[in-house]
Amino acid sequence: MSTRHDIEATVPWMREGTVRLLAAVAGLTDDDLRAPSRLPGWTRAHVVGHVARNAEALTRLASWARTGVETPMYADAEHRSTEIERSATLPASTLRDDLANTAAQLDDTLSALTAQQWWAGVRSALGRAIPAAEVPWMRVREVWLHRVDLDTGAAVADAPAGVLDLLLDDVTATLTAKDGCPPVVLEATDRDRRWTLGPDVADAGTAGAATVSDDAAGLVAWITGRADHPGRPRLPRWL
Repeated sequence: MSTRHDIEATVPWMREGTVRLLAAVAGLTDDDLRAPSRLPGWTRAHVVGHVARNAEALTRLASWARTGVETPMYADAEHRSTEIERSATLPASTLRDDLANTAAQLDDTLSALTAQQWWAGVRSALGRAIPAAEVPWMRVREVWLHRVDLDTGAAVADAPAGVLDLLLDDVTATLTAKDGCPPVVLEATDRDRRWTLGPDVADAGTAGAATVSDDAAGLVAWITGRADHPGRPRLPRWL
């Protein structure tokens, strides 16, 4: 089973997701880009601009690992938001090129890392210490999930099975660490496996734990906020 640092799996997933995302954006007219996305308050242009700025931010982490010179993902949260808003106002053709060029630059910078540099320490935007080997996985999450957010017909279920499994591992761990996370057991109907939410939840017999059954894609859509299920426990925001 792959982990967040398994670049033999995550780099190909990153590249496949990038190809699919670029194809989805290429299929949008200029007017389509200005239409609402599935993310509240954001147009599709906001989503595209965000993904382009994310590529630049992750390129900075890869450069940090390669050179040893500290280059944080973002100066601060305000600057990040300002840059996304600016990107969303770019002409449609410029925005499409921006998405493609920043993705290619990230791929090139990651490809230049040596075996040792992949394990150089950097920091995520939230200040978490990580090896550079986690950067492709961070990009995997962006390209596959934001492709869904464009609202062009893409679905969470389009992602490779390994991506879905690793998202369940990753997101459940993140949510469990958040205040107010309810105790939930996730049963994947297409997997011989369960995941849990909330501290000290071992199984469906844990006091107060609800059980939610769905296929892996459905569970991922729910815990990442891409699907609304009013009858299920209310979860904290993932990111």
